[in-house]
Amino acid sequence: MKLLVVDDEQDVQFLFKQKFRKELKSGEVQIKFAFNGQSALEFIESIQNRTDYYVLTDINMPEMSGTELLKKIKIRYPALKVIMITAYGDEQSYSLALKNGADDYFTKPLEFNLLKEKLHYFNQV
Repeated sequence: MKLLVVDDEQDVQFLFKQKFRKELKSGEVQIKFAFNGQSALEFIESIQNRTDYYVLTDINMPEMSGTELLKKIKIRYPALKVIMITAYGDEQSYSLALKNGADDYFTKPLEFNLLKEKLHYFNQV
């Protein structure tokens, strides 16, 4: 399983590597990181098997929000699974994410066991 984690906070990289330590070591999971929406789009455009990836993006980022990134991804690559992550669990953000095609929505602090379950589910469907 391949993940693209998009978040402007670079400490998220350490957190994901720590929480997926076992899966990374076994080769079950590969994780790439982008620190803004534009870098994420460039990475997605550079890979051939885009549907192998799951995009996990923060909503609140400078320059391009996660919602804007979601819209662009769903227009260009509608089959790509996108999971929104936010520190704000308000109903408006949730509704907007789903309206724009998000495949799921998680609030921070992330419940990594739940996230792993969802990713495994997506991987089997």
